[in-house]
Amino acid sequence: MDIKILAANRQAGHNYFLMERFEAGLVLTGTEVKAARAGKVQLVDSYGEVRGTEAWLVSAHISPYSHGNRQNHNPVRDRKLLLHRQEIDKLLGKTREKGLTLIPTKVYLKGGRIKCELALARVKKLHDKRAAERARTTEAEAREAIKRSRDR
Repeated sequence: MDIKILAANRQAGHNYFLMERFEAGLVLTGTEVKAARAGKVQLVDSYGEVRGTEAWLVSAHISPYSHGNRQNHNPVRDRKLLLHRQEIDKLLGKTREKGLTLIPTKVYLKGGRIKCELALARVKKLHDKRAAERARTTEAEAREAIKRSRDR
């Protein structure tokens, strides 16, 4: 199936340890769908939440549609996520654990439907971010050294 990414949360990988991932459908209004297809989605500072027996995407920003007039939507409203009952129960149990949260990593178009990829995540501490940066730097240096040795 053809997938077109509409929005990606690049900061998620930097600020969180991303563990298990889930694909969820989004309940959107007509103008939200048109704005999302135009790529007017921002996932910065958004998160997933389980309320009772439903999952919600909170504080994701979908800009108003340019030709939406009075039918336009509220840009930062909570949007319902479509998941299977077992997945919601699993997420409810995991998010109650200490330090686990639900972070949207990307919104994409799949088979004509708008989907959201969510990841169970744990917040990275400052020392974890430094260690990841150090590992990235050493790996890049090693790759560069291998490339230089091949070019000789």
